[in-house]
Amino acid sequence: MKIKNILESGKVTVSCELFPPKQGANIQQVQDVVREIAGLGPDFMSVTYGAGGGTSQNTVKIAAEVQHCGVAALAHLTCVSSTKQQVAGVLEELKANHIENILALRGDIPKDTDFPSPAHYHYAGELIREIHESGDFCIGAACYPEGHVECEHKEDDLNYLKQKVESGCDFLTTQMFFDNNVFYNFLYRILAKGVSVPVVAGIMPVTNSNQIKRICSLSGTALPPRFKAIVDKFSDKPQAAKQAGIAYATEQIIDLISNGVNSIHLYTMNKPEIAAKIMENLSEIIH
Repeated sequence: MKIKNILESGKVTVSCELFPPKQGANIQQVQDVVREIAGLGPDFMSVTYGAGGGTSQNTVKIAAEVQHCGVAALAHLTCVSSTKQQVAGVLEELKANHIENILALRGDIPKDTDFPSPAHYHYAGELIREIHESGDFCIGAACYPEGHVECEHKEDDLNYLKQKVESGCDFLTTQMFFDNNVFYNFLYRILAKGVSVPVVAGIMPVTNSNQIKRICSLSGTALPPRFKAIVDKFSDKPQAAKQAGIAYATEQIIDLISNGVNSIHLYTMNKPEIAAKIMENLSEIIH
């Protein structure tokens, strides 16, 4: 099923993200994770794309496994780490496996490369246009409530986002955020720009302090004082930090749903037990 149809159904949806194993790692372990998370009944599951092509082949395999479990799969596809020819090959693989949902991303620019080059797509908008012209795919794109870390002006970031939608994007998924007011403000700003496709709110249950430090250094995500206090209080108590992270994410989601945000995406970090606990906490709310 196409994800845009799921999101437009009017019901509350919860989806989960996972990533394929690193090159040379055991793919069976991730397939086990797929089956565990699929058993929780998410509305769809997304599979990230391997940087530098290292695990990109596994992305299609894992996405196909998701669909074998009866859940719609959303395969990530980045363009800076793959040539146009390689992208075309992946699109054909996805068609062959009956995967019709793609999250189109620019990706992180690899170090020590000649990017941009004529062999690569330079921007996500270019990739979206190519996917749109290559078949009957449902196309998602990333958006950044706090602005892309590489974009100096938020207004420019919104203009780039509008270009993605005009290129053929059917829905948007946000980078993780920890302050819902930031997200609500973002929704008003993109609506003023004429962007009206469904927006899925990306939530990451942070279960240890090292994880949050790494996330913020890479993404520029701001931490509200209340969240900082939780991280500081339980930084040396792993089980307490895990419980607090799940509680904070659950509260975020309840607030979002209460304010009319019907689409939630969990960044699971391949931890079924975290996703399971949150789904349990929301059992009556989402059904």
